[in-house]
Parts: sequence; structure tokens; C-alpha cells
Amino acid sequence: MKPKKRSRLRIKAGSHYFKLKRYMKWYFGNVTFANRILDDHLPHSAASHATPLLRKLKNVDMWLQHNKIKNLQIAIPRLHQVVIAPGETFSYWKLIGNPTKRKGYEEGMVLYYGTFKPGIGGGLCQLSNLIYWITLHTPLIVTERHRHSYDVFPDANRTQPFGSGATCSYNYLDLQIYNPTDQPYQLLVYMDEESLHGEWRTTRKPAHHFEVYERDHRISQEYWGGYVRTNSIYRKKFNLDGELLADEFITSNQALMMYQPLLKAKAE
Repeated sequence: MKPKKRSRLRIKAGSHYFKLKRYMKWYFGNVTFANRILDDHLPHSAASHATPLLRKLKNVDMWLQHNKIKNLQIAIPRLHQVVIAPGETFSYWKLIGNPTKRKGYEEGMVLYYGTFKPGIGGGLCQLSNLIYWITLHTPLIVTERHRHSYDVFPDANRTQPFGSGATCSYNYLDLQIYNPTDQPYQLLVYMDEESLHGEWRTTRKPAHHFEVYERDHRISQEYWGGYVRTNSIYRKKFNLDGELLADEFITSNQALMMYQPLLKAKAE
């Protein structure tokens, strides 16, 4: 997994190509996308979670995180209370739109080939990460999700498995979620002073609950000197009596570590 150097021209050309390809799928494909906002909340909570808005990250100026909060304030109303009807697909970027300076977005932190830089609309990955995580705790199906190729920051008070997020970049790295059930699901996203909150609600009390966990977490040193971090994400499905009904594979992750890992010495 040795990193490949790509020229700026190649990166820019590839970006334009994949953006055009995405627009073609959005407007000429056969997928029905969710776009209805329902002011009244559906009666039953299916899954919820919250993540802190501010984190202490090595060498990251706090103004980038404060601008992230401003960016979230603009993006959240585009997603809050959206309903995925049976057979519809939620598209993160189709709902939010292009996060441009003209719309009020500011420079936040953008991950870029193993490092980070300021970028307009930066920080919206926290929102896609949260939506992906709560979706894994519902019967909804994630039809498109992109993993992070680089592990940029060491774990700090991690409460979720490594690799349980969803990176995003307008518009070709999207998060898409399909509703295969016979009932609608409504997304609620909002902020308070400390946290970003996400919740899926539906019309009937959930008949199952889910537990997401990792297997086979490993850090290995490559022949060229770098370190690669891998794991697999699984999900257990229980009925309301706590009986295990299924234990299924969700995805695998592989990321190039951009910091020196603290490896435990092997017992002799």
C-alpha cells in the first residue's frame, strides 16, 4: 500500500471526470432520490448518536474547527427532517449541494492525501461519519460509502471502531442510503453547544437492535517502512428479547498511517 504520487493536473482532471459522471447518475439514472422534508417528527427512534464538535488534534489550529461548525450550520438544514420513503435513496451531496464560498461556507479542515489543509466547506465529513454510523444501527442499506485511505491522527478517546466513518468530497465521494423496508425513515441532525447529534426515526417501534464492532484490527509495517492499519467491521442483529439473529460482515478498512504507532512489544 505504498502511496502513489499524482500530479496536480492528474488529480484535477480526475476530479472533473468523476464529478461529471456523478451528475449523469443523479439526473439520468433510474434511482429515486429522497428530497421530502417533514416538519413533524416520526414517532419512534430507530438509532441515535452524538459526537463532540471540538477535538484537540495535533498541529490543527482551532479556527479550522470553529469554521467547521459554521459550515455544519449551513449544511444541516438541507438534511434535517428529510424522509426516505420505501424504495428511495438518500444522497448526502445531492441534498446538501456544492459547498461554495458564495453560499457562506468557510475554510475548514480538509484531509488531503495523508495530510490536511484549509478548504472551503471543510469539516462536513463529521456529518457524513455520524449519518453512516447511525445508519449501521438500522435496517437501512448503505449503497455507497467511501473509507478514509489515510489514518492521519492518533486515536484520542475513541468510542467507535476504527474505520467506522464515511469520508465525503463533493460530489463524487458520496454517502448513499437505500430504504428496503415498508416504512419511511426520517433523519434528524442538529447541534447543541458541545455536540453534533444524529437520529433516524420511523413509524413503528423497531423490532431489532444492532451492535457494530470490529474484528482483526492490525497494524503492520510495510517493506518500504510505512505502517498500514487494517480491520473489519461487523454487525450483530438481535431481537427484542436479546436473541442473536445474525452476525454479518459490513466492510473492511485499510489505511496508511501518517504517524508513528505505539506498538506493543511481543511477549517472549
